[in-house]
Amino acid sequence: MKQEHGTRAISGICAMTLMMSSLVLEVPNAYPEAYIGGQIGTTIAMNKLKGVDLTDFSPNGSMSDRSLSRSPLFGFKLGYYFPTARWFGLETEVYHMTPGIKQQNTTVSIPPGAVLNGFGPVAGGSTSAVLSGDNFRVITWAPVNLMFRYHKTRLQPYVGVGPGVFFARVKTTDPQFAESNSSTRFGLNAKAGLEYYFTRHITAFGEVKYNRIFTDFNFSRTNNFSFSATYHPVLISFGVNFHF
Repeated sequence: MKQEHGTRAISGICAMTLMMSSLVLEVPNAYPEAYIGGQIGTTIAMNKLKGVDLTDFSPNGSMSDRSLSRSPLFGFKLGYYFPTARWFGLETEVYHMTPGIKQQNTTVSIPPGAVLNGFGPVAGGSTSAVLSGDNFRVITWAPVNLMFRYHKTRLQPYVGVGPGVFFARVKTTDPQFAESNSSTRFGLNAKAGLEYYFTRHITAFGEVKYNRIFTDFNFSRTNNFSFSATYHPVLISFGVNFHF
């Protein structure tokens, strides 16, 4: 009787081991693999405009970093992994965010004797005040991400890197300076993530992204409040892919 119970226990353990192995260790057969997916997310670090220069002054004035509000991320992606090198693929993705510039205490510094466009020389100096927030929008397009993955398990780690095109727009909320301005810059789009294959066709993924523009956004305005700033947030996103 004890031997029978022992045999059943061993059989149960073996069955459970096989079931768990199928979740983690199953290797899909080799085949061309295109996919399309949607993603949602948000910013998790470096959510600010940094190195702000006031470009209406010569030489430029400066402004303390402008913190941005946390914004949802919405986007989609389209990719393809090669059947002869299943660890390598190409991907394009687009995502949209509206991280408005917060109302916040801000320090403005103007070099002594700087010339203000359309006005002339100014005394210069530094002052701090609470400035109203502005609307800020960024659309990111990564035309070609180079994708590298470990493809021999259902749970697949991956990394991707490629150029990014960043379309930014600022709309001032202060009625005295009401204006919208756009700036487009090239930069870097890099990411690392995990993707799980529920079936050959349906997967879920989570990834961390890093964006960095190569040159500052430049918002040129007609109301003497032009500025430039850099932008390099860290983002997180989750989504579902359909593979075909």
